[in-house]
Amino acid sequence: MRDVDRLAPTRRPPGAPSGHQRWRELFFLHWTFAPDVVAARLPPGMALDTWDGQAYVGVVPFRMEAIRPRWLPRPFALDFLETNLRTYVIVDGEPGVYFFSLEASSWLAVRAARAGWGLPYFHARMTSTRDGDRVRYRSQRRAGAATLDLDASIGAPLGASTPGTREHFLLERYLLFSARRGRIDRGQVHHPPYPAQAATVHAVDTTLLPAAGLPAPVGPPLAHYSAGVDVEVFGPAPLPARA
Repeated sequence: MRDVDRLAPTRRPPGAPSGHQRWRELFFLHWTFAPDVVAARLPPGMALDTWDGQAYVGVVPFRMEAIRPRWLPRPFALDFLETNLRTYVIVDGEPGVYFFSLEASSWLAVRAARAGWGLPYFHARMTSTRDGDRVRYRSQRRAGAATLDLDASIGAPLGASTPGTREHFLLERYLLFSARRGRIDRGQVHHPPYPAQAATVHAVDTTLLPAAGLPAPVGPPLAHYSAGVDVEVFGPAPLPARA
């Protein structure tokens, strides 16, 4: 779907944001699947967004820092680890992200995100350690068998992704869509383009995909890294009901 406007969502929405966040030390791990396999797991009203005829499913572990709604003073902001399992969708002509699941090391963050955004967050035991450019990341869902064990190294700078490239398709996503109570909610984030870097995956083992009803990933993932961005959050808001 290369005729979709992929630059409009990168522009900041008008008005004040609903919250502020800092996303740090992100790994983007992507595997390809047959489109019909992934499309079968999407809610009604969402169409799969593909690249060169392939569906991409991403596992993204990172640090969430200084997470707070606009009205909360900074000293009360939350820091925690997160891992999201996502794919890419088109809703009403707009490209965005659909999350199959999200793991967080903060119980409070899980409760708040489930209530406020209707997102499928799960509380997990999570650790991240770094030695130079080598990072080890582990996650174990507290209720269930969903896990991630990642051993990876940070590589050379790539800079901001160029529109029209696969990297831009995968990394520069500013809209998120969730389904609850028979409707689709739309949220938006705004931040500078990711300062992307290459990444080398030495070992990765995850059961997040089967836990979401997807096939287990096969082979090494396409991997990228970013030191992070500061983020403004807008929404969520329900989309107009369809006839």
